[in-house]
Amino acid sequence: MLLPFFFFGFAVASQAQPAQDKTQLEKERQEIQRELQEIQGVYNKVKGQTRQTLGQLNILNRKINLQEQYISTINRELRNIDDDIYLSELEIYRLNKQLDTLKAQYAKSIVYSYKNRSNYDYVNFIFSASSFNDAVKRIAYLKSYRAYREKQVSTIKETQVLIAQRKKQQLVRKDQKGVALQSQTKQVQELAVQKKEKDAVVAELKSKEKELAGQIASKKKRDRDLQNAITAIVRREIEAAKAKAKAEAEAKRKADELAAKNAAKTTPPVSTPGTNPATNPAVVTKRNEPAKKPDSYLDLNARDVALNSSFQANKARLPWPVDNGIITLRYGTNKIENTLLTFDNPGITIATPSAGVPVKAVFDGEVSGVYNLGDGMAVTIRHGKYFTTYSNLSGVTVTKGASVKTGQQIGKAGRDDDGNGGQIDFILMIETRNVDPMPWLRR
Repeated sequence: MLLPFFFFGFAVASQAQPAQDKTQLEKERQEIQRELQEIQGVYNKVKGQTRQTLGQLNILNRKINLQEQYISTINRELRNIDDDIYLSELEIYRLNKQLDTLKAQYAKSIVYSYKNRSNYDYVNFIFSASSFNDAVKRIAYLKSYRAYREKQVSTIKETQVLIAQRKKQQLVRKDQKGVALQSQTKQVQELAVQKKEKDAVVAELKSKEKELAGQIASKKKRDRDLQNAITAIVRREIEAAKAKAKAEAEAKRKADELAAKNAAKTTPPVSTPGTNPATNPAVVTKRNEPAKKPDSYLDLNARDVALNSSFQANKARLPWPVDNGIITLRYGTNKIENTLLTFDNPGITIATPSAGVPVKAVFDGEVSGVYNLGDGMAVTIRHGKYFTTYSNLSGVTVTKGASVKTGQQIGKAGRDDDGNGGQIDFILMIETRNVDPMPWLRR
């Protein structure tokens, strides 16, 4: 009697995982669609321009990557549907085999009952018992046999219901597969259009390689000046923390020496045999030892320790410095296709819907620097040993030394290099080391 329940459990298990996968895939797809719509809005502003720009290429590359991710989610859904259909077919086959077995067993019991259908036979079976207890057992057996036949009928009906349900679910999944295939075809066509647009932009940019080389050289200089300014700020903070740590250590040393002298004056020394350092070399006088060098001078006081711990704990959950921002240049090496032009980005470059949108701090901290790079302002905020820098600002609303909170506006985004929209450069450093900000930002 466990067989129907085994197959029922198999049915539930085979449905649970695809349902979870479908929910996750739908969530991923919605997120990709949202980002695609945002990118399309930005791209529409530059799409019709006669002058092809590096910004257009970067946006198109991002669109193509997202489009490929979108198609990948559809392909994964199709694989899940195919797996589910296969499992359904396997389960239907097993249930049909089980149904055949149940029917055969039931048929045998019916034949047996038919052959022994006379009430006299049942009465004779009971009264032929050798004792009263034996008669009671025979009555119980007949009742059990009748219940067994009823259960056989019930099990056959349950199995038939399971088969009907699985066939219905299979039809639904096949319909879903048809919809997914239509969506896949549409997205593949869209991807082909985007790649053609990209090829056209790449060809235009390649024809202006010298002009682009000049733009990249200019960007490298700006990035170098910005990096030098940030590094100088970080080093000043480290030196200040180091000086403060040394001053506190020196003050503590003097206080300890003074306390020891006062204790020596008020408490006479007690001499016991074997405890005089002069006569017992095993006794060594404890001297002031130099303090162990800390791993980071920006991790000494309680506030910095708390900030560092909290900043680290919020990895992948930090808010974006702008709303509706789109990354056009990623951290690290960027290469222009079909050319020899490459450059390193110290952070990430984020396009905004327009210039002048609010730029916000991604975490609590203190403003370590506000400076002008000639073509825009920059703000560096210290979060313990972590530093975030927001560059290419058209205006700043904070001053050096000010405390800021997560999400607080610190300035406004400046115009991008092509003058078509807004843009900021966002840089994250752990002391003097640059790191990729992307893994730290909320997705």
